[in-house]
Amino acid sequence: MSTRAKIGKFSLLSMTIAAVFNFRNVINNNIEIGMASAPGFLFATLFYFIPFVFIISEFVSLNKDSESGVYQWVKSSLGPKWAFLSAYAYWFVNLFYFTSLLPSILVYTSYAFWGYEYTFTPMTISILSILIFTVSTWVSTKGAEWIGKVTSFGSSLMLFMSFAFIILCGGALLGGVQPATPITIQAMTPTFNWKFFGAMAWIFFAAGGSEAIGVYINDLKGGSKAFVRMIVVAGIMIGGLYSVGSLLVNVFVPQDQLSYASGIFQVFVGLGNHFGISQKLVHHFIGVVMLASALGALLVWTSAPVKVFFSEIPKDMFGEKTVALNKYGIPERATWIQFLIVIPLLLIPALGSGDINELLGIIINMTAATSLLPPLFIMVAYFNLRLNKDYLERDFKMGSRKFGLIVTSFLLCIFSVAFIAAIFPEGQSIMLTLVYNVGGVVIFMGWALWKYNSYEKKALGIEKRKSNKLA
Repeated sequence: MSTRAKIGKFSLLSMTIAAVFNFRNVINNNIEIGMASAPGFLFATLFYFIPFVFIISEFVSLNKDSESGVYQWVKSSLGPKWAFLSAYAYWFVNLFYFTSLLPSILVYTSYAFWGYEYTFTPMTISILSILIFTVSTWVSTKGAEWIGKVTSFGSSLMLFMSFAFIILCGGALLGGVQPATPITIQAMTPTFNWKFFGAMAWIFFAAGGSEAIGVYINDLKGGSKAFVRMIVVAGIMIGGLYSVGSLLVNVFVPQDQLSYASGIFQVFVGLGNHFGISQKLVHHFIGVVMLASALGALLVWTSAPVKVFFSEIPKDMFGEKTVALNKYGIPERATWIQFLIVIPLLLIPALGSGDINELLGIIINMTAATSLLPPLFIMVAYFNLRLNKDYLERDFKMGSRKFGLIVTSFLLCIFSVAFIAAIFPEGQSIMLTLVYNVGGVVIFMGWALWKYNSYEKKALGIEKRKSNKLA
């Protein structure tokens, strides 16, 4: 008898919201494109998050007898080579995620303990980030089982904080408060320029994470039908939180006064001042919430992606010592290799930025751009599945073959435009763009392609030698 199907609908709903929603994304996108981020989030929810979840659900249904990781999903449609590149892209994207998370931890620590933002130079921030990453890498190789509790605690506090912000700001508006930036149709109407399309990559990044939830479809009571219903409900709730939050974020603080480093503290201080709450108390509380969430995320993402990637690929791809697991079930050598790769990614943007807000603008943009690569691989794999392998049996399909192809074609088009716009952001130094944005993608993905081709040639040579011996 199966021991699966133990996750209830409310548990799935909570897990999805916790995995996808982060109030900081509301701030970042408001800084970039103002209240136009509200319809942007709504668009991303309806035309990206929900359809992409359906795609993930179909892949999981197709591979229900496996662990249904990214490698297996893409392999079932495009074969092992593209599966390797897709799994590699998920690990590779995580490398850039560290570059936006680590400097933010310094900001949150400053507010949590001292109640204000201590100013560091970009290079100092990068060096301190390396020190923090050294500790988190060492801890992650020791199998810190308590990290899940820290993450859950931080995520729960963030959801409470977000709901409280929306309710209190809404109440203030109903009570007659005039917003610092007027909430008008004109303010919400996007300007369809290069900057907006680049910002859509940030919004897609903010609405991402559903691929992590898709693997639970076989563990849910009610199976695929219940999964689809609850994931749509979760998507609408997340889109609502992001969209409404984007409308209310400028009730007490104008958009042009917000900063990437301290924006979340600024909006809550404005709210606190209205209700007579001490600024220092607000700083400490928000700092603790954000620090708990960020530290949990750092320790989880230091070990999880590297473990998933090196466990899914062929065992002899990088050698036995690299993929070998320690007594805690972590590929220790691979984790330290990851550490060495992240160091230059932390240092390079510091050389081309003037302060922490410019630094965060550069690396958040690169994180958002690279985060679109894995979904692009999955969408291409899904397009091929519906086009050439629609005969394969699965319990769930996203509509008819024609409908699936139309939806995927639309997703591929908007993602491609957003990816290119984010890789070549408006106003950034062309040299920094070529070295960091373009160079980063070309070098890392080019190396992955070379590595797989080398592995394929080596494996083919071994097979030929075996055949010659048998002959």
